[in-house]
Amino acid sequence: MSSNYWQTEKIRLRAVEPEDAPAFYEWNLDSEQARALDFVWPPSSMASVRAWTLEQSTRKLEDDRFVWVIETRQGVAVGAIDTHHCERRTGTFRYGIVIGRPHRKRGYASAAIQLVLRYYFEELRYQKVTVDVHSYNTSSIDLHEQLGFTLEGTLRRMGYTRGAYFDIHWYGMTAEEFLARAPQVQ
Repeated sequence: MSSNYWQTEKIRLRAVEPEDAPAFYEWNLDSEQARALDFVWPPSSMASVRAWTLEQSTRKLEDDRFVWVIETRQGVAVGAIDTHHCERRTGTFRYGIVIGRPHRKRGYASAAIQLVLRYYFEELRYQKVTVDVHSYNTSSIDLHEQLGFTLEGTLRRMGYTRGAYFDIHWYGMTAEEFLARAPQVQ
């Protein structure tokens, strides 16, 4: 492990910078990616993305929510991961992750997720993470199962796209489950 907590052999997590606007703008143009995350978003202007990245670049960790850019060790931005629904009282949180199409299937998502889980479990004392995955997003399902997440339930017909309803799967992992696997999953 390097001396920089936010860095692994594969990736580095860093704060959003105003200069990241073009990358976020490009990621937002990928409608299939948007559909897999949430829904097909209306077009946004480069000006609005610039304003958002500027705002994000000055945000501090607030209510334990944060947005990180995932970059290679060579400094190429490949995606982003954000934490949300952070409940200190119950010790639970959620996250979302996006990897740009040209950078998928290279282990970047896995490395970023593990780094964020380690931080929330070992540094912020959270005890459980949950993530919702659309039933047709087989890549995300495979990723979370490989990382050791447990399918905790399915909400039937809770999403809609392409003129059809779909299920949403909920996966979870406790701090103990993560720590038991951590040495094997670096």
